[in-house]
Amino acid sequence: MDERNQGCFACGKNNPIGLKLTFREENDRYISTFTAGPEHQGYDNIVHGGIVSTLLDEITARYIYHKGLNAVTARLEVRFRHPTPVGQELTITGWVTGQRGRIYELAGQVALSDGTVTAEAKATVAVIKDV
Repeated sequence: MDERNQGCFACGKNNPIGLKLTFREENDRYISTFTAGPEHQGYDNIVHGGIVSTLLDEITARYIYHKGLNAVTARLEVRFRHPTPVGQELTITGWVTGQRGRIYELAGQVALSDGTVTAEAKATVAVIKDV
């Protein structure tokens, strides 16, 4: 990650209230882990849907950024399958499902350590010129 994005809410190291996600690429998958605290909850002991959506947005759009392209989310569709619990390590995974020119289609998921998928996403990410 370059210095200009260190304030990013999801991955910026300099954002005092950010999630500070880190990533790795493995077998054409982009992977991060996160354990939500009580400050990330909506209803008691359930991660707020906006935080879950943020995790999925970051794992998809940032994967294209990781590949050296400036990209932004054009569309994000999230399906919440189960409540995502606070205090458990989550694995967030994203992968490319297609590409048409400067438009990438990606999928993502949030899963518990036992493999239960709590949320899924389909994302459309657009490669843009430098901003």
